[in-house]
Amino acid sequence: RFPALDLAYEALRRGGTAPAVLNASNEVAVAAFLAGQLRFVAITELIARTLDAHTVQPTDELETVIEADRWAREQAQTLLARGLGRP
Repeated sequence: RFPALDLAYEALRRGGTAPAVLNASNEVAVAAFLAGQLRFVAITELIARTLDAHTVQPTDELETVIEADRWAREQAQTLLARGLGRP
């Protein structure tokens, strides 16, 4: 019923860099929705696909989290460019 909440719990279960990836891909997805580039119902699909493509790393270093954020934004933009969730 609340797929985005399920994704958040999944990111917490995966741990490491997964929550950073979830956050970054969510920001990209919401911005795309607000710009009319993504259907509302596709927000969670974009986040899920980005999370699924990510290899979780331990968050021992801040640089690892920053890199995961950068990677997730790039990955989400790539999925958008391929036409995922277009209105």
